[in-house]
Amino acid sequence: MTRRAPSADTSHHTSDQHAGSRSNDWLPIGLGVAAVGWGANQFAPLLLMYRSELAVSAATVQAAYGVYALGLVPGLLLGGPLSDRHGRRRVMVTALITSMAGSLLLIVGGQALVGLFAGRLVAGVASGAAFSAGIAWIKELSAGTASDPGPGARRATVAMTAGFAGGPLVAGLVAQVAPVPTASAYVPHIALIIVAIPFTVRATETRTPNPDVALWSPLRLPARSARRFRRVALPLAPWVFGASSIGLAYLPGSAADRMGNAVLLFSAMVTAATMISGILVQPLARRVQHPTKPSSITTALAIVVAGLLLGALSGAHPLLVGGSALVLGAGYGCCLVAGLTEVHRLAGSHNLASLTAVFQAVAYTGFCVPYLLAVFESALSPAVLLCVTAVLAGFTLAWTVREAVRNPPDDPASGVPADGARKRV
Repeated sequence: MTRRAPSADTSHHTSDQHAGSRSNDWLPIGLGVAAVGWGANQFAPLLLMYRSELAVSAATVQAAYGVYALGLVPGLLLGGPLSDRHGRRRVMVTALITSMAGSLLLIVGGQALVGLFAGRLVAGVASGAAFSAGIAWIKELSAGTASDPGPGARRATVAMTAGFAGGPLVAGLVAQVAPVPTASAYVPHIALIIVAIPFTVRATETRTPNPDVALWSPLRLPARSARRFRRVALPLAPWVFGASSIGLAYLPGSAADRMGNAVLLFSAMVTAATMISGILVQPLARRVQHPTKPSSITTALAIVVAGLLLGALSGAHPLLVGGSALVLGAGYGCCLVAGLTEVHRLAGSHNLASLTAVFQAVAYTGFCVPYLLAVFESALSPAVLLCVTAVLAGFTLAWTVREAVRNPPDDPASGVPADGARKRV
């Protein structure tokens, strides 16, 4: 697969800038990533409100939720290479400003449906650029070891998930109690962006701007690592946000008719529970990691299957919606850490941002899952749809575990592929 990626001889990594950096140097970037993540998910608990305010179908509001992924993919694919060319800071600051513009468009969307689609699209572009450059930036400021390459992955996951959790919780609470909820719900995000920008501007840069870095060169890995990326990391990727988006955007609707005037509060609590669970599961995700066995992938996808099966029962009582959301959130957190750890294990320093971008681009296709479920509700019940989704997750579990055993990773630091060749991803 051809990718925009910097070549090894033209990418100037300023290791001297951060080799002696303090352990908390990643926190300003984490704040920026969290702020953009806040903007990415603040829309989720408001779906039921927009169905009422704009008199549109469930599929329409789910489409507005999912169009985020269409903006996110180019943001991801360009954000990594652009940050390799121009530096991490410039891309992150631009992404923060773009994220704020997305919220302003969503405020307009309270009166016109086109504003919702435009705002979500712009939020996706901002998120793609911020997550691609930001995750690489955090990793570069997080010292790892050969046996544990994952501190950067875990820190990036916590930063993203903190924003993913705070955004929907605060937006839903504000919409429940404040006047003009279609506008006031987005004010906290705008304020957070304004706070995050100066911290990001002053953060430690890890990449010297280099206009010679190519944006369209092939992304090459040792042949066995490329095969592992295609057959293990990429099949895992859609379940990262497929799991979380079901808990965020699909399950709350199954109990909406029983929540009365507290429906926005209920949606906010369910969406926040999904993301908070993704944060709290981090210690478990770390304990089950193994340098050679696919234990973290096995655990992550098994949790997703369990959450989907519990979700199939959630129509019986609202408490089951919350329980399923907690389990799916745990699956999201484990899948994201497992996937990013795979990426960090397979990538060299010269293509980390680009390989991260590819993984994230595929991961965010999971945002389309609630829309697909809403479309097929005309033919099948939500319980049946979630059971079918659980079967697909189980198949992915079996496939990725088999392929992980068959395709152990190369060491990207050695520069020597196990089978003597390098291939395009």
